[in-house]
Amino acid sequence: MATATTPAAPTLIGSVQRALRLLESAGTHPNGAPAKQLAREAGLPLPTAYHLLRTLTHEGYLRRENGVFFLGDAVDHLVTGKAAQADRARRVMIESMERCRDLIGAPVYFAVYREGEIEIVAVAESRAAPAVAEWAAFPETGHAHAIGQCLLSQLDDESRRDHLDRHPVGPLTPYSVADGRTLLSRLGAMGRRTGPVVERQEYALGQACAAIPVRAGETVAAVGTSVPLRQEKRLLPAVELLCKEIGSTIGSLEFSISI
Repeated sequence: MATATTPAAPTLIGSVQRALRLLESAGTHPNGAPAKQLAREAGLPLPTAYHLLRTLTHEGYLRRENGVFFLGDAVDHLVTGKAAQADRARRVMIESMERCRDLIGAPVYFAVYREGEIEIVAVAESRAAPAVAEWAAFPETGHAHAIGQCLLSQLDDESRRDHLDRHPVGPLTPYSVADGRTLLSRLGAMGRRTGPVVERQEYALGQACAAIPVRAGETVAAVGTSVPLRQEKRLLPAVELLCKEIGSTIGSLEFSISI
């Protein structure tokens, strides 16, 4: 006579369950919640909650601001399924930038224009090839550095003027562009020709910088490098090598820069 068998109970990992309860609780508080509240709602002892919250924050599933916790970017990546793709794009891009840095013996910068702002995505530098120190915020001083000018030159007229209305032109050094009208004229000329955008001491004294546009679908992007002014003869040959190396990498990736 056959006897009914009871299915074996699945093996459950308690720490995973507890972490999920904390994430679920955090998701109900768009304005954030402190650790004590999340622990209480998840039914966890406070010391246990602290350990889990610290781990979840380290992994990007939570972020902590002013003592309260919010859901982090890793949750969005998990939901949309873009995490692996974004990680691969980031790794390949950074590896390519480091290869370029070693090839040209100068730092390499990668930037995008996203949601109306200049964003430096990554910088490859070394002790032998240090990046230009950010003494004035790069996103707000696009008019003065080669990366910013290269990005702005790729925008349409309306977007360009909107950016300069929000981030007015102002001289950072004696060599910086003097006013918005002069800059708009320069940017318009850049958009009608090929070749790198070059600036000398406009952002930082003693530095010469160059940038080239990167075609990445609808993304406005640029890659650039810099050298001490006394080594300016190295700049354009370095840009040529940079263009060949980074161009083949980006072309093979078909970047949609979401990193």
